[in-house]
Amino acid sequence: MEFPDLGKHCSEPTCKQLDFLPITCDACKKDFCKDHFSYVGHRCPFAFTKDVQVPVCPLCNVPIPVKKGEIADVVVGEHMDRDCASHPGRNRNKVFTYRCSKEGCRKEEMLQLPCAQCHGNFCIQHRHPLDHSCQAGSGSASRGRASASRAPDQKPRGIGWLAQQLRRTVK
Repeated sequence: MEFPDLGKHCSEPTCKQLDFLPITCDACKKDFCKDHFSYVGHRCPFAFTKDVQVPVCPLCNVPIPVKKGEIADVVVGEHMDRDCASHPGRNRNKVFTYRCSKEGCRKEEMLQLPCAQCHGNFCIQHRHPLDHSCQAGSGSASRGRASASRAPDQKPRGIGWLAQQLRRTVK
């Protein structure tokens, strides 16, 4: 024993190993060996003061600040209810944005499916002119006859469709 005062014994009661390069715990200020220096390794009673974790919102992946004394789960839940940009009930980037023009149908599609005759936008189920009771007729010949037989004081048949489109944009 040439250097009796060199190194320190591990503060873990089950270890007491002499360590020449001990590590001091920054929470409890005791010295530990390489096996017991972590908070878990020596069951540090003051670890909660140093072990600060920032929770992340599972929907928008934004870190949520939590003040001392607050429960992280409660704060994240409040964020998801009030401030979360990716809240499922408040999704601003809707995928299904094209609503069916058929009366009584409330389906929405990702892509526009316009009718070539009446120019209305329809869902997959009502995309065929016979399925949505197309007002413009079933073909180009009948469309020409319909416009020729129409009295000059009659309104064009596409006005109903235009009114529906205007109502949708107002909502």
